Amino acid sequence: MRSVISDTYLTIAAPAEGLYKDKGSRFLAFAYPIYSESDVKPIVEALKTKYYDARHHCYAWRLGIEASAGGVRFRANDDGEPAGTAGRPILGQLLSRELTNLLVVVVRYFGGIKLGVPGLIAAYKEATADALASAEVVERTENREMTVEFPYPAMNRVMKAVKDMEPRVLGQDFDLSCRMRLSVRLRDAAALAERIGDIEGVNVSLS
Repeated sequence: MRSVISDTYLTIAAPAEGLYKDKGSRFLAFAYPIYSESDVKPIVEALKTKYYDARHHCYAWRLGIEASAGGVRFRANDDGEPAGTAGRPILGQLLSRELTNLLVVVVRYFGGIKLGVPGLIAAYKEATADALASAEVVERTENREMTVEFPYPAMNRVMKAVKDMEPRVLGQDFDLSCRMRLSVRLRDAAALAERIGDIEGVNVSLS
């Protein structure tokens, strides 16, 4: 009996913002849904450009679930704040809410009064919490992309498997030969690949 893979996760539906103030310092929090590590740098750089006069641009991100090909991945960045006072509290909010595929950047404008380590930890935590509280949390599925190449005689059987297991069709080409790109739930990927791969003349690849 094939074991059932848990392939659902919680994230936010759209970007959200939050704000926390303490002793003149302002902490502007920006939360973004992301899908790969390559999404992080452009967002952080854009915020650094927009808020160029801020002292710190700290962030944390989390990607994937336990069943993902790369497992759960995360990173926290203090951007010049004392170690562990910024990125880690931001990440802690993602963990406590069990959110993933998410980036939170907190931009700090210094108010002239030092907050100390406990004050900084609280500020970055509360700014992040405010942004996440205003966001719509949604459940998504972890998917894999599948490419299927097949001859015309195999089309009916391939299309029957696609209809039965309902992956999302990303693209298809029925020119000289047949080719389909599918997005399939992680829990169904192996079964669909096996079913289609057993058809004569069919080539299946997963990414």
